[in-house]
Amino acid sequence: MHQLSRPRPADAPAIHELSAACDTEVLGHPDLTLDDIAGDLAEPGFDLDRDSWLWHGPDGRLDGWAWARRPGDGAIVDVDVMVRPGVTGPAERLWPLVLERAGRLARDGGHAAAVVDVVVLRADHVKRELVQAYGFAPATSFHRMRVDFDHPVPAPEPPPGVTFHDGRDERVRREAHRVLQEGFADHFGHVHVDYDLWYERRQAHATTDWGQLVLARVDGRPAAMVLGNDQFAADEGCGYVATLAVLPEFRGRGLGRLLLRTALAADRARGRKGTILHVDANNTTPALGLYESEGMRAVLVADVWRNTV
Repeated sequence: MHQLSRPRPADAPAIHELSAACDTEVLGHPDLTLDDIAGDLAEPGFDLDRDSWLWHGPDGRLDGWAWARRPGDGAIVDVDVMVRPGVTGPAERLWPLVLERAGRLARDGGHAAAVVDVVVLRADHVKRELVQAYGFAPATSFHRMRVDFDHPVPAPEPPPGVTFHDGRDERVRREAHRVLQEGFADHFGHVHVDYDLWYERRQAHATTDWGQLVLARVDGRPAAMVLGNDQFAADEGCGYVATLAVLPEFRGRGLGRLLLRTALAADRARGRKGTILHVDANNTTPALGLYESEGMRAVLVADVWRNTV
């Protein structure tokens, strides 16, 4: 008999084993680490008693994991349902629970309906057919870009008037957060998140390193930021650019390229094999072309599918 329950932090290893099995079926290797799972379970605002479910098989093995999460103030709710390859039953039970919870999260936030997003690896044909059956339609695609270091990567010198500032300082973090919120305001899926929640979410992940946050000021004014972390250090030996944002009024000055090169040089100096980042293929800025011009190539494609509940 199957058993439905709520997760606890101690369930992270079992969830990671399930995640690894699902990813290996599609990609040939795991794509998440135990730290990734533990950080997700510990994120502020994620209610383990209401926002997530575990599905154990008759032998006690974890065969399903599902969750719904409202990332900010808007109507967008991110969801996922993960089912062990070859196991039937959990998806039919978990998907309705997740979609009902997504609608509730949106209504609790004052919205008439939830805009529900789920990420599906391009190579995962089984999951793609399943989300289609639940009314989802393609919305955009994200490319995982990677560059490998086979030569020295010198750190660029900031031009006159541009100064760099370290994210271990709270004032710098707050200014960088504002740049992120305003710089991404028109991007797909962006929702406003206040500073305290943004900071607490980052703190919940062991891979966070505020020394990898660099704020660029132009003539003393916050203009651009790049935030790296160690998300891909343990499994890929790579640095990760989690966010790169430039305020609209400062675009076209080469600040994005300057900060990208700064991050690449820092990763090379840390002994990383390379650097990874994700980019929306339909980005409102020419980010994909920038990354390709710096030697980055797509190594994985994931599609965002969207539904209204």
